[in-house]
Amino acid sequence: MPRELRLPFDPIERAGENWERTWGPATAMRAATSVFRAQQILLARFDEALRPYELTFARYEALVLLRFSRTGTLPLKVIGSRLMVHPTSVTNTVERLAAAGLADRRPNPADGRGVLASITDTGRAIVERATTDLMAVDFGLENISDERLEELYATLRDVRYAAGDVAGVDPAMSKRGQD
Repeated sequence: MPRELRLPFDPIERAGENWERTWGPATAMRAATSVFRAQQILLARFDEALRPYELTFARYEALVLLRFSRTGTLPLKVIGSRLMVHPTSVTNTVERLAAAGLADRRPNPADGRGVLASITDTGRAIVERATTDLMAVDFGLENISDERLEELYATLRDVRYAAGDVAGVDPAMSKRGQD
């Protein structure tokens, strides 16, 4: 569990009040700051659920991606683009999974400089058990209704689309529902 702060006031709300007195509307600042705090809370919950498997969330995500692939094997550059992380991070993640016996690395015969990662049978078993544990706590969002989770997903999807995460999606669509 993330460390409970038990503050006598909401620091984001207080910052918003100060912001409004100084610079004007604070709605976007409050929302963005809340997203960052929520990320800290969720990562702490993920870490707790994944600790028995000696996985970080990044390693778990890579295993899930390999598990979802048709052959259990993907080039590191594909893993990086799908997980939206830097190539160095992918290399480190896959090296750690390989050291733990959860994945294998080998040269990509289709790309002389590329590397392929493959999930091992042990990796498959671990990702299944870890996923069961994460699902048991609704990925740390157990106190939010399904309807509100759908709204949250849609809102954050709009942020991602406006940033260009998906080719061919009009960034203006992130303004939907504001008319």
